[in-house]
Amino acid sequence: MSTYPETGREIHLASRPTGWPSEENFRLTEVPVPELQDGQVLVRNLHMSVDPYMRGRMNDVKSYVPPFKLDAPLEGGAIGEVVESRSDAHKPGDKVVHWLGWRDYAVLDGARARVIDTDLAPASAYLGVLGMPGETAYIGLTKVAEFREGDVVFVSGAAGAVGSLVGQIAKVMGAKKVIGSAGSAEKVQRLLDLGFDEAFNYHDGPVKDSLKQAAGADGIDVYFDNVGGEHLEAALSVMNKGGRVAMCGAISQYNDKGAASGPRNLALAIGKEITLRGFIVGSYSRYVDEFNTQMATWLQEGAVSYDETFVDGLENAPQAFIDLMKGANKGKMIVNLG
Repeated sequence: MSTYPETGREIHLASRPTGWPSEENFRLTEVPVPELQDGQVLVRNLHMSVDPYMRGRMNDVKSYVPPFKLDAPLEGGAIGEVVESRSDAHKPGDKVVHWLGWRDYAVLDGARARVIDTDLAPASAYLGVLGMPGETAYIGLTKVAEFREGDVVFVSGAAGAVGSLVGQIAKVMGAKKVIGSAGSAEKVQRLLDLGFDEAFNYHDGPVKDSLKQAAGADGIDVYFDNVGGEHLEAALSVMNKGGRVAMCGAISQYNDKGAASGPRNLALAIGKEITLRGFIVGSYSRYVDEFNTQMATWLQEGAVSYDETFVDGLENAPQAFIDLMKGANKGKMIVNLG
């Protein structure tokens, strides 16, 4: 008797958000599961990722990645188990990472489903420390910001999936000082527990004042920017001559309806000879093998730790995404589907 599922659930984009997204922008839908073709696998998803970049894909604007379509399933990183396979490279029971999240079942070409090693780390880690956030942290710090031993590093959004890893990688690679900003006293304490030298709550006062106090006479050499706006303005103010900025995200502005704020002091980059470099991690795929080898070593040595925030149920994925945008997570936000 076949166990192939007839239907599965998906989260569709019902409407495009204006400003902050709400649950009304999403729709839980039951759809037929297509039959497998040669070279394809049927995957039952166990975990899916929600990430800040997804907010930009909900807008109907041209960007580095196409916008999500209305009345169609969203996409994103997912971990699943192969249920049936017509791919020579996969067998039932394999755990794989792929990009058809936001659904119970995924049918996709075997070439788009990478088998993962769950002896190295739990499956969910391949959505965080061993996945795209980890790649972003490592590549952004070492290749984009061109980190050097002895640098003073400032990380915004430092308690998130990317920021928390940036700070730890900088420390293990010989940073003189690592400073992080976060949105609560609890998160600030977590950064200190992870080995950050200084951390502050950006709600406690002007970011520039807090950053100046944390950096002291050293100033900062590298800024890993996940937030933009006031944080970027503060970093430019405190940055040393020849400083480097890796512009990864601007989460403080993703839901703005009006004109984006700051930085108002961009001219400082001229006299200080500061390099500001935006990046998309997918453009640096040549460094992924290097990252995988290095991060596996750090995890085995206990040099890097990671946090995960779990939400259960596909039906709760939209709220998990909304909560992520409001900073409710520590480390990687993951939705459990299994």
